[in-house]
Amino acid sequence: MAMMMRADAQDNRRRILAAAEEVYASGADASTERVAELASVGIATVFRHFPTKAALLEAVLVTRLERLRDQAQALLDADDPGAALSGFFAHLVIDAAGKLAIAEALRASGGDDTEAERASYALHTAVGELLSRAQKAGAVRDDLGLDEFYALLIGASRGAAAMELDDTARDRMLEVVFAGLRPMEAHPRTT
Repeated sequence: MAMMMRADAQDNRRRILAAAEEVYASGADASTERVAELASVGIATVFRHFPTKAALLEAVLVTRLERLRDQAQALLDADDPGAALSGFFAHLVIDAAGKLAIAEALRASGGDDTEAERASYALHTAVGELLSRAQKAGAVRDDLGLDEFYALLIGASRGAAAMELDDTARDRMLEVVFAGLRPMEAHPRTT
């Protein structure tokens, strides 16, 4: 029988995860000591919850991916499926730099990312449901598969992060992507 974690231990774990996400997503001064300091706990408390830096990083990445999955699932009831999909796409692009920094730190730590892969697949599935709803509503071209859509999403996310685009350039890039996602009949024909 699994033991229940005391309320104060649960609170410490939540604070550690939140601090670690902030520290490792920024990339600057990314250390376990900084996580402990920001979470207002001792370093021993961090290691009591997460025996290795890799375990901490995987927990942070899984938590972040699960939160994104939950956000996508919450949008499945949106009145405007097209706006829900484009808004979530933009959110993922804006969020990408931090997520990529955490994923890179996990890889560098030699961690096992099996749980992160599962969480990533669940996010992929939720995005697929958003895409399907937007296509059924006629907001997104229906000849686009999930893998193609996800490739656009990953490319836009990595590109915006790598180029460190300012808000104006990022928003313009997203406008171009969204224009290409519109149903074919929405595109003006040139003769």
